[in-house]
Amino acid sequence: MPRTEVLERVKEAEREATELVEEAESDREDRIAEARREAETIREQAEAEATAGREQRVEEAREEIEAERERILERGQRERRDLREAAADNEADAVEYAIERFEEAIRALD
Repeated sequence: MPRTEVLERVKEAEREATELVEEAESDREDRIAEARREAETIREQAEAEATAGREQRVEEAREEIEAERERILERGQRERRDLREAAADNEADAVEYAIERFEEAIRALD
């Protein structure tokens, strides 16, 4: 094989090797870019899910707080009603007792 032919084959092999390296680098860069896009998409989705989850937990907490508030108000109203009834029951006894004490005081002055 003549020397020029060998040199041509070597040059051709070098060109092919250079093309393969360039293609590999280009492919690598494309894959890195795609991986970055996918990572950004995943991050955005995770952030959106986290935000939705927070909002849902806040709403659930508000509902629980409102339910507890209603229970407290109802219990307070029942207690107030019970106290009023007890006070009304005791009112007649208190008035009678006050009158008796007043009459005793007046008798003691005689």
